[in-house]
Amino acid sequence: MTDLITVAALQTAFCEDRSTNVSRIDELVKEAAANGAQIILPSELFEGYYFCREERDKYFEWAHPVENHPTIAHFQKLAAELGVVLPISFFEKAGQAYYNSVAIVDADGRLLGVYRKSHIPDGPGYEEKFYFRPGNTGFKVWKTHFGTIGVGICWDQWFPECARSLVLMGADVLLYPTAIGSEPQDPELDTKDPWQRVMIGHAVANVVPVVAANRIGTEAGQTFYGHSFVANPRGDKVAELGASQTGFVCASFDFRAIARTRASYGFFRDRRPELYNVLTTADGTL
Repeated sequence: MTDLITVAALQTAFCEDRSTNVSRIDELVKEAAANGAQIILPSELFEGYYFCREERDKYFEWAHPVENHPTIAHFQKLAAELGVVLPISFFEKAGQAYYNSVAIVDADGRLLGVYRKSHIPDGPGYEEKFYFRPGNTGFKVWKTHFGTIGVGICWDQWFPECARSLVLMGADVLLYPTAIGSEPQDPELDTKDPWQRVMIGHAVANVVPVVAANRIGTEAGQTFYGHSFVANPRGDKVAELGASQTGFVCASFDFRAIARTRASYGFFRDRRPELYNVLTTADGTL
């Protein structure tokens, strides 16, 4: 692992055609890699529209097993060609179960494994519980050619327990593929700033860089607000895209230096796990 690692978040709009969307991400991966990115994050469920805005059984046909998955195979080949790490979001079919998953592809094209989204939202415009079981993998980190990465998927990013667990497990950087935008039941509600702030809080509390990749565009009246960004361990946004901007942002970090800073801050030294039993309860009753 070199001292300086460059991470990138991709941002674009999508359509219903899988091959078109894969081509869009392919092009952005190549552009980010040409600019020095080594860990490159596409957004959530980029193979098509964000279908979870409504409950329609036809979308179960979009799911595919990990084995022989055409999109994963495509990006395995590309990762090997470019020497980059790619977390690939996809709609997974596993027997009779369906998951919102990420396949972790290392810089040599190897599939390191799969993470299944732990926290599944359910509300207007985000009807994910109709489609996905809660993930059964638990939180996972992955030792790649360019450091250890921790990946949470969209709704996971709102939970401090997820971020803290990933850093405890050794993550050098937190990656969040995302699909978030307008709220159909309340057109005046804009959660862009809280969405960024909660992840920036994870960066500060865990002294770790955070990368978030969102989509843009309007799909059946639901507008995704972009603003993909990278935050440093101080919580500064060091790179950010706009609300309708197609492209990528990059930032470079020295993971070894960050590890030293994390140790010196004492957040992990001064933890009191024996006092945190309440976190394992549903209602706060021990």
